Amino acid sequence: MRNTFIDNISLEETKPLFFNRIEKYNKKETITTERSLGRITASSVFAKVSSPNFNASAMDGILVRSKDTEMASETNPVILKEGKDFLYVNTGNPIDSKFDAVIMIEEVVELENKDVKIIKSAYPYQHIRDVGEDIIKNDMILASSHEIRPEDIGALFAGGIFEIDVVTKPKIAIIPTGSEIVEDYRNLKVGDIIDSNSRMFEAMITASGGEPHRYSPVRDEKELLKKNILDAVEKNDVVIINAGSSAGTHDYTKSLIEELGEVIIHGIAIKPGKPTILGFIKNKPVIGIPGYPVSAYFVFQQFVDSLLEKMLGRSNEKVVTIKAGLSKRVYSSLKHKEFIRMSLGYVGGKLIATPLDRGAGASMSLVKADGILVISRNNEGHDKGEEVEVTLLKPLSTIKKSIVVIGSNDPIMDRISENVKLSLSHVGSLGGVLALKKNETTIAPIHILDNKSGNYNKDVLKKYFPSKDVVLIKGIKREQGLIIPKGNPKHIKGIEDLKREDITFMNRQRGAGTRILLDYRLEKLNIDNSEIKGYERESTTHLAAAMSVSSLTCDTALGVKSAADILDLDFIFVGDEDYDFAILKESLKDERVLKFIEYIRSENFAKEIEKIPGYKLEDPGKIIEI
Repeated sequence: MRNTFIDNISLEETKPLFFNRIEKYNKKETITTERSLGRITASSVFAKVSSPNFNASAMDGILVRSKDTEMASETNPVILKEGKDFLYVNTGNPIDSKFDAVIMIEEVVELENKDVKIIKSAYPYQHIRDVGEDIIKNDMILASSHEIRPEDIGALFAGGIFEIDVVTKPKIAIIPTGSEIVEDYRNLKVGDIIDSNSRMFEAMITASGGEPHRYSPVRDEKELLKKNILDAVEKNDVVIINAGSSAGTHDYTKSLIEELGEVIIHGIAIKPGKPTILGFIKNKPVIGIPGYPVSAYFVFQQFVDSLLEKMLGRSNEKVVTIKAGLSKRVYSSLKHKEFIRMSLGYVGGKLIATPLDRGAGASMSLVKADGILVISRNNEGHDKGEEVEVTLLKPLSTIKKSIVVIGSNDPIMDRISENVKLSLSHVGSLGGVLALKKNETTIAPIHILDNKSGNYNKDVLKKYFPSKDVVLIKGIKREQGLIIPKGNPKHIKGIEDLKREDITFMNRQRGAGTRILLDYRLEKLNIDNSEIKGYERESTTHLAAAMSVSSLTCDTALGVKSAADILDLDFIFVGDEDYDFAILKESLKDERVLKFIEYIRSENFAKEIEKIPGYKLEDPGKIIEI
């Protein structure tokens, strides 16, 4: 008796009917980091150590005390004695705690008696890489569902990750069928066909990140095929049955899937490949693929490849070069061809490119980069707004899903990016507001205190957006305070102690909400910032500021409690603040933004916040008109 097709529906209609039935794949395994290339992270990966894990020289030169060089000039050279006033250092050498600056060897004049002469003063921490300049302990190195690349492996090792949890390769059974299918070409008889499809499937599954399990060809005997299918379902995550999917008298695939489970579709309006069967046995996908090689290839590509992408959370898009508008001026030396790591994202339908850290030692800039901008030799760079060609390091589809987020830093943003794809750039709250005004970001995280009203965020948006085309999405309340070493060895009590002679401070960058808060408090206490040792030193994130305290590079820094807790430091509460998200009104139509709002309103987000000291929620996701 012949089978009949029960369907002839379009490919576009077929895929949702099949893929929406597939259960979430969540198997994972632990492997060594060196074997993780091409694998998919099963969960977020956080650094176990900082990189560098000591204060290191960024140059070949001499290590000095900056205060000893204050008077150096061409008319007043300063003579320094080796061992007493300076030490020779090479790039990467640890910094002796008695010294606080490096002078490049090119700027040093060596004298006959081994003394050196300098004609230019050095500032504190000149040419010194701080502990954690690249990676800070407990920083997120990779998000979950990330396909591990060579540059990621470098960052993982730098962060002390020697084993990693990855998604287990889905096991895909391949059952070739047909009494005419043989494996040995040496004794071919008339009518025999060498099994080539299953070998092609093996290669395609391996290339797509799966683990193929190929069965020997099964003769056209229903009970024998049934036995093999049951074995394959028991031992694998997906089963492919090749041939036997058409309407011939010996085509048993459809009837066996119906008997053992459920047929969803039999017959798709594609050519070649119409007699494809899609079904489930014991909730596992079973795909009947036609036997003709070209049909087999196209059906595999449309369904098995797509199924593996869904199970692994990966994309098979090819790398391309694309044009993007620069969000800021990019300078370059005329001496070199320069490769600049770029963060990319769509804002208002336009692809925006933002340069990342350009330091040669910043391995995390490779991990975070979406693309590379190449500036040729003898080119001084590109102007802001100029359209440039960027070679993509990530699939364009992934970049399109990401929301460009430029503004204030908070450790919670990495956790949000686990659930909503974010392209993060930390430029401070005011930098975020300006980026939003110039339509260079979709979301601007901000916490800007108005020094007159004492209110957060609304007043600054009223100032920069008088046309009221912006709204504020409520985020989190967080504790700001002084981050200090465990046990508070210098007995710091509050902001007023920052002017003490024995206290060194690490500030945040200009425009950062934390710096604005500091200036507000200093003004209230009538303290001039020139009285604070280290006021001009800047870090760009709360964790970087906390790491400066942890490494004893400074005595204290102003930051959020969560950063202090992450690095096991003490904390002196200064005040609560509102960390919110500014967006243009028109972005409320953006599906990515709606997903972001939905997540920060969710129970999952609330549970995440509950785990972290120093945070609380008050109407998260509430939209406030300005």
